[in-house]
Amino acid sequence: MPRLSRRHRLFLTLAILTTSPALAPAAMAAMAAPSATPAAAAPEVRYATVKVDGLDIFYREAGPKDAPVILLLHGFPASSFMYRDLIPALATRYRVIAPDYPGFGYSSAPPPADFTYSFDRLADVMDGFTAKLGLTRYALYMQDFGGPVGFRLASRHPDRVSHLIVQNANAYDEGLPDSFWAPVRGLWATPSAENFGRIRDAAMSDAALEWNYTHGVRDPSRINPDSWMLQRAQLARPGNQDAMLALLYDYRTNLAQYPGWHRYFRDHRPPTLIVWGQNDVIFPAAGARAYLTDLPDAELHLLDTGHFALEDKAGEIGALIARFMARPAR
Repeated sequence: MPRLSRRHRLFLTLAILTTSPALAPAAMAAMAAPSATPAAAAPEVRYATVKVDGLDIFYREAGPKDAPVILLLHGFPASSFMYRDLIPALATRYRVIAPDYPGFGYSSAPPPADFTYSFDRLADVMDGFTAKLGLTRYALYMQDFGGPVGFRLASRHPDRVSHLIVQNANAYDEGLPDSFWAPVRGLWATPSAENFGRIRDAAMSDAALEWNYTHGVRDPSRINPDSWMLQRAQLARPGNQDAMLALLYDYRTNLAQYPGWHRYFRDHRPPTLIVWGQNDVIFPAAGARAYLTDLPDAELHLLDTGHFALEDKAGEIGALIARFMARPAR
C-alpha cells in the first residue's frame, strides 16, 4: 500500500470523523504517525590516543565494542584519514579501528635520532597498540605500507588474524616493477645523500603527493584534495621527511620477508579478500594476482582506479568487505 502524505491523511481522517465516529481514535493516531520511518543514525566515530612505548598513538574507532574487529592499517605517506569513508560503512556490524603509525597523522612524530623508523619498529608499536586495546582477534585491512606492517603482525600472531583484506599492498616481487621502483632500488644499493635527495624530490614534492591520489583514476574531480593537503602539512614538520625517507630505505628489508609471508599464507590459509586498483603504477595488478599462488582460494577484485582506491571506490569496497566478512574464519 502506498504511503500517504500528511495532507492526504488529514483529509482521510476528517472524512472518517464525519462518517464513522467509532473509528475516530484510530484515525487520529494514524494522522499523528510519521509519514516515513526515520533513517538510521550514522555510526558514531570516536577519536582517541593511547600510550605505546612512550608514544602517543592516535586512532579512529567506531562500532560495537563486542563486535568482530577490523584493524585498518594505512599506507604512505597517508594516515587513518584515508579510512574516513570506510569506517562508518563497516561500523554498523564491526568494531573498526584505524591507528596512525609513529610519524604519521596525529601520532607522535619523534625525529629519526630518537626513534628507529623501520617496518620492524612500526610493527612492534602496532603490536603494542593491539595489546593496549585488548585486541586478541581481528581482521587486517592493509594498504601500501600497511602490508609490511600487517604481515609482520600476522606472521607473529597467526592465531589472532581472522581475515586478510589486501588493497594495493605488495608481498611479491611481481608487484615491484622497475618502471617505478628503479630509483628506489638505486637508493637501496647506494644510500648516498644524492640518492636520498632524488627520492625526496620524487616522492614528497607537492606534485608527487597529489599524483599519488589521482593517477589511474577515471574522474579526478571525485578525489578529495584534503588527503594530499594534510600530507603536505605532515611532511612540513621538522624531521618528518627524513623519517619517511628512512622508511623508504628500510622498505628493502621487506623483500627478504616475502618467503616467510608466503609460508604463512600456505600454512594458515586465512580467508583473503584482494581489492586492488588495477591502474596503480606503484603496485600494479601483477602483484595482486601473485597472491593466488599461495592463497588460491582468495577472492580477487580488480577495480578501475588507482593506488588509493578508497578515494573513489569506498562504497564498492565496503560492500565487498561486508559480504566477504560473512564467510567463516579459519
